[in-house]
Amino acid sequence: MNHFGIIKIKGQQSFQILLLLITVLISSCKKKEPVQAELSVSLAEVAFQPAGGNSNITITSNAKWTISNPATSWIQLNKTAGNEGSTALQLTVVPNGTGASRSATLVVTSDNGQARRVILSQTGDLFPSYNTSPKAPDETGMSSTAVQLAAKMKLGLNIGNTMEAPGGETGWGNPQITESYIKFVKQTGFNAIRIPCAWDWQHLSDRSKAKIDPVWLNRVKEVVKYCVDNDMYVLLNIHWDGGWLDHNINKIKKDSVNAKQKAFWEQIATTMRDFDEHLMFASANEPPVENAEQMGILNSYHQTFINAVRSTGGRNSYRVLVVQGPGTDFEKTNNLMNTLPGDQVPNRMMVEVHNYTPAQFTILMDGDATWGKMFYYWGTGHHSTIEPSRNATWAEENEISRLYALMKAKFVDKGIPVIMGEYAAFRRTSANNRPLDMAKHNDAVDYWNNYSTREAIKFGFKPFYWEQGDVMDRRNNKVRDQRTIDALISAAK
Repeated sequence: MNHFGIIKIKGQQSFQILLLLITVLISSCKKKEPVQAELSVSLAEVAFQPAGGNSNITITSNAKWTISNPATSWIQLNKTAGNEGSTALQLTVVPNGTGASRSATLVVTSDNGQARRVILSQTGDLFPSYNTSPKAPDETGMSSTAVQLAAKMKLGLNIGNTMEAPGGETGWGNPQITESYIKFVKQTGFNAIRIPCAWDWQHLSDRSKAKIDPVWLNRVKEVVKYCVDNDMYVLLNIHWDGGWLDHNINKIKKDSVNAKQKAFWEQIATTMRDFDEHLMFASANEPPVENAEQMGILNSYHQTFINAVRSTGGRNSYRVLVVQGPGTDFEKTNNLMNTLPGDQVPNRMMVEVHNYTPAQFTILMDGDATWGKMFYYWGTGHHSTIEPSRNATWAEENEISRLYALMKAKFVDKGIPVIMGEYAAFRRTSANNRPLDMAKHNDAVDYWNNYSTREAIKFGFKPFYWEQGDVMDRRNNKVRDQRTIDALISAAK
């Protein structure tokens, strides 16, 4: 030590100390590499049924995290925060009694600046489940595919304005259906029956639960049995039924309509489950659809129908089911029905359309409309020289064949049978709209009925003529309009 108090370090020792100081200085000046932020969630979306339940997700982070829950009324979490590492989080969703679907987004936020979302959804269920006694699948008597079953059907007839009538089976003046009448229909030349049927109108024993009156269910079952027992193929639907489905093909009503569709078809399918393949179910009647969005909603109604029927099991596991094109219109069905609902059983689906082309001729209009003038005469060789202003000016033979060709290419050629569930041309006998050339008019009606039937069969369709009590006398089992029957039967030969 010198007189200033400084320790003198000489030689090699001083050099080593200096080197050490320089190394420490350099090391302290180096930047530390940042730690990579980590946050992951094992599931980004979790879906729940109306009954609710539990689901587990794993949150992995290298920092502390928290999770937000904006729906504490129906979503419960066993943890709302965690530390670094992997953490199991249990989600509990309570039963959904609202009837509507609901969803919520949970946000996981980490102290390392990362965030992740988890979307929870739950479907709604307005009504109780009526699938209370599902059976194991039973293929007995159900071996035919849709194509094979279609080949067995030759000519069909509607029992119109009866089971679908508000006020009950006789509400529109027709008598109750008897087995003798079904036998008479078969004797006349038909081997298939379509039963338009209402369920919502005056046939619910508990509207709040969409519960169908068991008396009505059993009566419909009795009529179906008349058909099956007499080797008649039968198509049973939910018809217009007050419009609960038809008037509500929109986002707002989607959940409630699907809930009723499910409740009704679980009850109908369970009641009719033991019938063999002679019985087919049809989802709806003429559901109006104008665009792709509505078509998507209609397909959800069809999907609910299929799922409900299949869920009841037994022979319903293999039953042929029929879904309706938009408005059962040929053009709209061709343009909008680009996908069919899914079915767990392959090759058991048919598509339904209706034919009243042109409406000015086939439908009994009360007078000329803004959209078209009434036609009394239709088809080659059936125009009137006495009343030329009432001759059809469009939609004659070529148009019907063109429309039929659309369905053949879109469905029939791809192994999907087409049911022409309704078609008819009616005779005009009203004093207000009576054709001046009645003989020519009657010939034109016969020709339309014959041509439409013959072409339908040629294109591979299964035609069901719309009969509402004016062609067939249901009380006395007699033919009222032999000309129409002759036109139909001759076309089917």
